Amino acid sequence: MGGFFAVASRDDCVSDLFYGTDYHSHLGTRRGGLAVLNQVGVKRFIHNIENSQFRSKFEDDIAKLHGRTGIGVISDYEDQPLIIGSHLGTYAIITVGKLDNAEELARKAYGSKIHFSEMTGGEINPTELVATLIGREDSFADGIRAAQEAIEGSCSMLLLTDEGIYAGRDRLGRTPVILARRDGAYAATLETCALPNLNYEIVRDLAPGEVVLITAEGIEQKKPGLDRMQICSFLWVYYGYPASTYEGINTEEVRNRCGAALARNDQPEIDLVAGVPDSGTSHAIGYANEARIAYRRPFVKYTPTWPRSFMPQDQTQRDLVAKMKLIPIRELIAGQRLLFCEDSIVRGTQLKDTVQRLYDYGAREVHMRPACPPLVYGCKFLNFSRSRSELDLAARRAVKELEGDGDKDLAAYADSSTEKHSEMIERIRRRLNLTTLGYQKLDDLVAAIGLPKQKLCTYCWDGAE
Repeated sequence: MGGFFAVASRDDCVSDLFYGTDYHSHLGTRRGGLAVLNQVGVKRFIHNIENSQFRSKFEDDIAKLHGRTGIGVISDYEDQPLIIGSHLGTYAIITVGKLDNAEELARKAYGSKIHFSEMTGGEINPTELVATLIGREDSFADGIRAAQEAIEGSCSMLLLTDEGIYAGRDRLGRTPVILARRDGAYAATLETCALPNLNYEIVRDLAPGEVVLITAEGIEQKKPGLDRMQICSFLWVYYGYPASTYEGINTEEVRNRCGAALARNDQPEIDLVAGVPDSGTSHAIGYANEARIAYRRPFVKYTPTWPRSFMPQDQTQRDLVAKMKLIPIRELIAGQRLLFCEDSIVRGTQLKDTVQRLYDYGAREVHMRPACPPLVYGCKFLNFSRSRSELDLAARRAVKELEGDGDKDLAAYADSSTEKHSEMIERIRRRLNLTTLGYQKLDDLVAAIGLPKQKLCTYCWDGAE
């Protein structure tokens, strides 16, 4: 997905920018970037973070940066920030989101003479394309709004300009952008977990489509927000950090409520509740508290040297990393009936291996409770999906096995009240060798988040747009 942080300060902003950006490291695995504006111009550093942490790559760079305004990004896709020269002036730009109609926009912008830089594999560079759309208008604010209206998918962005920092949230608010302040400084962030230790307080969330200009003196609205919002529900389920809040709703609390909802709909005879580390932990705590069953840790996660398991592009390497960083505790497994909570089941490849390891260590039973419904549709609005293809999804694989066609009757399979849905879950259960498998109901997930369903994007579960 990716995340970003921006700060405008009366004093040097580099320390806040460095640590604020670092607090987004869980959202991306490929590139990190910082850009700072001073009297000389924009100074920028970009590093590959696929095999090392953001901090280790940028610790030497921050001594070379100085300035009062800056933007930073953790990217799971392309090199950022980009420095753009235009009739509006020279500026740096960061984007987070997904441009589903990039090729169409490129044709309209350039005609047959597409001459902007391409990424590996000939892909269109989305951030440069957004900059091109912005540059067709007479002001940064008009350009950001025009880009937001033209993009299918989503795109939130930060622009570092001579005027200050422009922050724009995508027009349906699928990604959050939160404004914050401390004495002498204002900030914009995707994750509010970046704020407390830097002594910032939340001012408010940007509305969908809203554009503001941030300076050390304050925040000025340039374009008003739009009425419709569809923020991604998966932020609370998995991608968001537990200490973060979006639309005033804390992630950890939502995950606890998700776990409690699973427990209320459940009656298994089990000995302990556990979470698949780390993302399943909060859901498992909620389940255990509601069910009044002991919460234990039969697996612990070794994090000092192992990165996120889906970071490597090679599936074999991903599986190896996932296995090596989870260490089983035989004394808590042998002879036990275990119930695990997990944020979701995407492909199920790593989970199948984890379940087998539990049996190898003597588990009597292994029950699984994902905190969201089956992922039937691949996300087309954000780069959130951890699966390269819809057909790789565990639910879609089960549908294809049952129907011979991965696109047949998907709505029926997504509906938890149908027999087809039950058949799909049973097929997944058998493939993963689970004693029982029980998914979260969509209504319960929506209730746990606490926003009206029409304000949430639930496309990956029910196909609703």
